[in-house]
Amino acid sequence: MRRVVAITGASSGIGEATALLLAERGAKVVLGARRSNRLKALTARIENAGGEAVCVGTDVRVRDDVAGLVELACERYGTLDVLVNNAGVMPVSPLDDLRVEDWEQMIDVNLKGVLYGIAAALPVFRRQGSGHFVNIASTAAHRVVPNQSVYAGTKFAVRAVSEGLRQEAGDKLRVTIVSPGFTRTDFAESVMNPEVKARLEESRDTFAMPPDAIARAIAFAIEQPADVDVSEVVVRPTAQG
Repeated sequence: MRRVVAITGASSGIGEATALLLAERGAKVVLGARRSNRLKALTARIENAGGEAVCVGTDVRVRDDVAGLVELACERYGTLDVLVNNAGVMPVSPLDDLRVEDWEQMIDVNLKGVLYGIAAALPVFRRQGSGHFVNIASTAAHRVVPNQSVYAGTKFAVRAVSEGLRQEAGDKLRVTIVSPGFTRTDFAESVMNPEVKARLEESRDTFAMPPDAIARAIAFAIEQPADVDVSEVVVRPTAQG
């Protein structure tokens, strides 16, 4: 895989697994996340294994940070082939809890972070005449359940924006939506409602799939020929209803 791939939310979970897998397959990975120490450790791990990686602290709520990630890819490697808009948060709760700041955080990270990624990379892709967006949604973008209405709303929006982008992209750019189900990540850490958190952790610990299951789906989409666009992949544990 001779591609330059930028990944947001790369310091853990799906982003980390994707960085490791793509680097192993020969991609040059450009990694962004808020946790700089973990990001630097991951970059060193990839380099020590013979891969190519570079990183920069990136908060997707800050448009200039996302632009800086794309600029780093172009400056270091002369191009950007793929942007994986992966960063996401899931502080879910019943609407009656009125956790308005959590709602705003999900909108800022899950939706506006993707839009900032599009704003940063789309002009680069247009100039190059090629490029691939991989936007991470969720099975919550297909089915709404109690306590996840705002989270699902942001993920439905990611699917809508991605589909609109695909239709506008023309025959030179590709757009893929990847919708993971329950995955073994630290998503439950931000959940403050104890009952909701306990149920999520129980489901995660009982049947969640490893993050590299999603990384493989992302790699599959990226590795297709330039004239093949994998529009959407839904990956869930077999035990998930």
